[in-house]
Formats: sequence, structure tokens, C-alpha cells
Amino acid sequence: MNGKATNLHKSRLLVVDDDPDLLRLLAIRLNAAGYEVGTAAGGEQALAMLPTFRPQVLLTDLRMDGMDGIALFDTVSRRHPTLPVIILTAHGTIPEAVEATRRGIFGFLTKPFDPKLLLEQIESAVRLRALESPKDSGDWRSEILTRSHAMEEVLSQARRVAEGDASVFIHGESGTGKELLAKAIHLAGRRARGPFSALNCAAMPEHLLESELFGHVKGAFTGAVTAHKGLFVAAAGGTLFLDEAGDMPLSFQAKLLRVLQERQVRPVGATQNVPVDVRILCASHRDLEIETKEGRFREDLYYRLCVVTLRLPSLAERPEDILLLADHFLDILAKRYGREELCFAPEALELLVQAPWPGNVRQLFNVIEQSVALSSGPVIPPVLVGRALRGEPQEIPSLEEAKTDFERDYLIRLLRLTQGNVTHAARLAKRNRTEFYRILHRHHLDPAQFKVET
Repeated sequence: MNGKATNLHKSRLLVVDDDPDLLRLLAIRLNAAGYEVGTAAGGEQALAMLPTFRPQVLLTDLRMDGMDGIALFDTVSRRHPTLPVIILTAHGTIPEAVEATRRGIFGFLTKPFDPKLLLEQIESAVRLRALESPKDSGDWRSEILTRSHAMEEVLSQARRVAEGDASVFIHGESGTGKELLAKAIHLAGRRARGPFSALNCAAMPEHLLESELFGHVKGAFTGAVTAHKGLFVAAAGGTLFLDEAGDMPLSFQAKLLRVLQERQVRPVGATQNVPVDVRILCASHRDLEIETKEGRFREDLYYRLCVVTLRLPSLAERPEDILLLADHFLDILAKRYGREELCFAPEALELLVQAPWPGNVRQLFNVIEQSVALSSGPVIPPVLVGRALRGEPQEIPSLEEAKTDFERDYLIRLLRLTQGNVTHAARLAKRNRTEFYRILHRHHLDPAQFKVET
């Protein structure tokens, strides 16, 4: 291990071994090769380090006390499926190597290993990781705010599949942001310059689905006073997103399958087929594998639509995102309501963090909007957040109370703007100084509290 890692400096490696001497030796050598190295004395410690250290490659011994290398890989592959794993063993056999390769392990080396070969495998794994998570501008995922490792794993997989044309099924609870992920996949792929069309299939009767997706000619049915080209044609060269695809009637599923197989549609009432070139993304809160087994979804269509499956975590599974999203939504809604000075009371933030969020991100947005709309002062109290979370009807203040609250907020904004300068504030309010002092006194506001020390 004499050479430096070419253009891969500061790539992070996590090395796992219960032999402290070998662990220290590997760390020294890999540091010298240009990598940032984290070490773990066993599989459990490695799993605890993954969410914060976020390595590009995991290097682990096979035989360890407690969790061995294969068990560690199995857990890592479920939680972090794009992370390459290289296994080292002093007990290497051909069956073990074959089994390791079958499971999807990136590399398998026998001790004593060739340092040059190990370095080559690590460099290859880092390059693979770099291809899966390219250092782009991030514009494709700009609408998805997260600091959750679970979400980052989903986005890493999404970025990987975006370059191809495979159909992708996004599974997640209602309100988790399935359409946002679909748009991100579209923007990250080669069809990004083409259109993105979306249709919610939930509770839509077959004749409407057929017309919306395949189009219709003028006079095809009562009310068809003009021709409609349909979303398959409208999305030509781009992406068609079918939300809640699990709710499509079985009879329509057969028609959709034919379109996907033949890559052409026949508008309702037409006699000629129209070629189509679209990528299909679909989503559902239903588990389509279960729906297929129970006969509510066609098996052949399932395999067409679910070439790749991505699962979006619920908001409860990404608690580190709750306050990040709450602040983001508060900023948007405060501007919309002309209340840009708004903030949450600490107790209100505690309620947000502790809530179970069965409605996920959509529910969080609704709670924030309700709290903003009904807040009377610059600080949103916990009582408003609590009521919004419980879905309780909100008390509407009297007109006199609302006027008083508005006047107090207005005065606070003026004093902040003028840094407590009453003369300037009175001039902006178009009131004389004496009257302005009287109004401040009525609201128990002290201008000195707004002065900025220099």
C-alpha cells in the first residue's frame, strides 16, 4: 500500500475487525493511502457508526466474536443497500467466496492479503459509489429537504436508477412525498428536458382513466366536444407518473398493460394507434406485491411497473427531519400570510417532535398552516399546535380581540424596524409622538427593549 488513492482523497472507509492490532495496522496503511478511516471493533459498533460517519466503503473481517462479517453485511444491505462491502478472512474458501459473491458482497480477500490488490478493490468500490451518488448541483432533488440517513439512502438509489429507463414503483404511506420523489427521478434522468405528467388514479372510473391517459377524439362520447390527446402523448419524451396505481380497476389494468407492451395507445373513439415514448413511474400507499398475491392487481402488470421498487420512509421514521421541515413550512406560510416575524414557542416545537404524524409530511404542513393562520402574536404557542394536531375546532377570536392583536403586532414590527426610535416609528405610523406613546402604553410596550446597543 505505497501508492496514494488517485483523485479519491478523503473518501471515507469504515474498517471493522475484532483484532485491535490488525485494525490499527489497516487504519495506518489506509490513512497513508489517502483515505479518511473510521474503525470499529465489531459489527454492532460498526452499525452504530454508519449513520454519522457515512463511509463510501465498508471493510470487515469475516470471523469476529458476536456479529460476523456475513451477518454485518446482511444488516448493512437492508439498511444501506448501495454501500459496497469488502470482506477479509483468514479462513477463505471457494464456497465462502461464491456465497459472498452471490449475496452481493463487493469484494472477498483472503489473509494474508496482497496490499496492492486490496487498494485496487477499495478504489474500485469508491468509484462505484461515486457513480451512484454523482457530485452534481443537487438541483434534481432541491424540493426534497432532509437530513435523515434513511431518506439519503432512498435518494441515492433514486439517483442510481434515474439514468436508465426502467419503470420505478415508489411505495410509501400517504403524505410521504411520493410525487416529489418521482419528479426528482425525472429531473435526474436523461428525460429531464421532456415533460413530467402526473395522474392520481385513486377512485377514478375506468372510462375517465382511459380518456385521461389515452386521449379521445371529438364526439367519442357525450361531452367530448373537442379532441384530447391524453397524458401518454402529452408526456412524449418525458415521464408519466401514475399516483395510487394500486387503485386502478382490474379491467383497466389489462388495457394499460397492452399500451406498455406495444408502446402505442389508441384514443377513445379512434381507429388508429399512436406511438408513445414515455418512462413510467408509479406510486401507491398499497403494497402491490400483496395486492397481486390477493388477486387485486395483475401479476403481469406488476412486473412491468415494478422493475425497481423504492420505499419512502414515513415521517415517524425520519424524526430528525420534523423541525427542518417545520421551519421550512413556517417560512413559506409566514410569507404567504404576511407574518414574516413568526416563530414557534419552545414548547410548541416539543409537541411537533413528539407527535406520531400518521399523515406524514402532508399532515405536518397542514398543522403548520393552521397554526400560522390562527396565531395572534409573533410566537406560535403550544396550544395552537396541540389543537391542530388533535384536529380540534379552533376558537375564532372576537373582532375586538383580533384588532387588538393586530395593532400589537404592528407596533412590535415598527419598533423593531426603527430599533426603538419612537419619533421615527410615529412618523411611519402617521401619528403624532404623544398619541403614539399613548398607544404603546396601552399595549405595555417599552421602546427601550427594542434599542440595539452599539
